[in-house]
Amino acid sequence: MAGVIVALDHDSASEALALVDRLGPSGTFYKVGLELFTRSGPPVVEALRQRAKRVFLDLKLHDIPNTVAGAVRAADALDVELLTLHASGGASMMEAAREAATGGVRLLGVTVLTSLTASEVEGVWGREINSIRDEVARLAQLAHDCGIDGVVASALEAGWIRRALGPERLIVAPGIRPAGADQGDQARVATPASAVEAGADYLVVGRPITQAADPTLALERLLAEVVQAEESDRTS
Repeated sequence: MAGVIVALDHDSASEALALVDRLGPSGTFYKVGLELFTRSGPPVVEALRQRAKRVFLDLKLHDIPNTVAGAVRAADALDVELLTLHASGGASMMEAAREAATGGVRLLGVTVLTSLTASEVEGVWGREINSIRDEVARLAQLAHDCGIDGVVASALEAGWIRRALGPERLIVAPGIRPAGADQGDQARVATPASAVEAGADYLVVGRPITQAADPTLALERLLAEVVQAEESDRTS
């Protein structure tokens, strides 16, 4: 079953942990991103682990190989399950990260951020691109060749990645929005059902849950949608 990771994009650990406690048993896996980790540091991760919650540390590492390897070892010591690094950091950086991941942490190569449009990607690379999917494919293949455990990509590209890289590689899909929900600052979004159909292993969902009037109900409805989509996929 595809897992749902709740993004704790909060200003403080107290706010984040209050939501975790409110969601209770329904919420099992949480993303700690740059803002929350910069404000609260390792203690917020430790607090989640003390609650027996799984942790996705989304720091999108991108630095020289030695520095990234050190950060991977530090994440391993925090007992996080998933950790991101930019695939655009190159082969040497990703290989150093892989060699440093001697504990339980699994590495994810970030391909193209779901907030980026095609024109913005062209501005970053300084060249014309045929499609965002081609750029995602190129970076996903590079991460695969470097032995990285999986990739972060929108559900719009997940189907191709699954077919190209096989069932072993993890696919984590951000930019998940229930039908009719506000896209916010995301440019490439998908519904939970379409992400499941495309083969994503984990769906990262933030504001549709954290900013809902009833976050627990929003999460339970989303989980039910995932289950329904998987049942439909099996019978089709």
